[in-house]
Amino acid sequence: MSGDPFPQTVVAVVWDFDKTLSPRYMQEPMFAAYGIDADTFWAETRGLAEHCRRSGLAHVSRDTLYLNHLLTYVQAGRLPGLTNARLREFGAQITFFPGLPEALQRLKSLVASRPDWRQHGITLEHHVVSNGLYEMIRGCGLAAQLDGIWGCEFIEAPPPPGYLPQAASLPTAGPAIAQVAYAIDNTTKTRAIFEINKGSNTDPSIDVNAAMDESKRRVPMRQMIYVADGPSDIPVFSLIQRNGGRCFAVYDADDRGAFKQANELNRQQRVDAFGPADYRPGTQTSLWLESEVTRIADEIAQRRSRLVAASAVKPPSSY
Repeated sequence: MSGDPFPQTVVAVVWDFDKTLSPRYMQEPMFAAYGIDADTFWAETRGLAEHCRRSGLAHVSRDTLYLNHLLTYVQAGRLPGLTNARLREFGAQITFFPGLPEALQRLKSLVASRPDWRQHGITLEHHVVSNGLYEMIRGCGLAAQLDGIWGCEFIEAPPPPGYLPQAASLPTAGPAIAQVAYAIDNTTKTRAIFEINKGSNTDPSIDVNAAMDESKRRVPMRQMIYVADGPSDIPVFSLIQRNGGRCFAVYDADDRGAFKQANELNRQQRVDAFGPADYRPGTQTSLWLESEVTRIADEIAQRRSRLVAASAVKPPSSY
């Protein structure tokens, strides 16, 4: 343990957001406030890939095309005054599946309640990795329980050409969002997993692409649990499972299609188990999460006890 940058005592529960923590797409409060039909917006978004193909583009990112369409709505005056601060306000209106946000605190309290785990400094973290909007997640009712958020972000006041000489005096806020600052799609979600894994999210000096021995990474993937709802999460499911972590698929109990989707993920062994997105105490999903957190924390404690025992030098014998 001596000399290692991280003690590897963190259990990380990594969550998708839409249809995993919330039964609806997070943008719904925003659309309702501006009088925009959500079904029309998403239908237009789905049609963008074909429109771009007809215009001669060879490649488009289907997962994040909606960000450009949001900006198109802003530019067309359909979303006037949509700033990052406004997105945070809309985030406060997001609704969640039963048992949230209490379930997140309950898992943290579970780990904090065991003296043997506290002795080894074992803690639990919650991270959200989403194709959705960072500012909305930041403003939602779960934010106080989250240790990390990955989502799409916008620039409000893009600096003009030749801005460098007066960069310090330029405004950073504007009348509305204007450009995409960061986009995360179903494949680049895996980058966020590596940032948690290597610790670059807590120490910016660590390059996520740098080679790093497994024993020196902040959160080994065997100490991660990934919770999500659909086939779009298969890249992360595969990465976590391949490296010894655990994966769980959730579904809305009122949606037969969502059940079928989660059941198929389980049948294909993309996940270790699945259950309804009901996080109240005593539910199947809550019990599975508590069981897996307990198993991982026990393994960390046992491993550290063995390392301590192996590093102890026996005193010289008098015989």
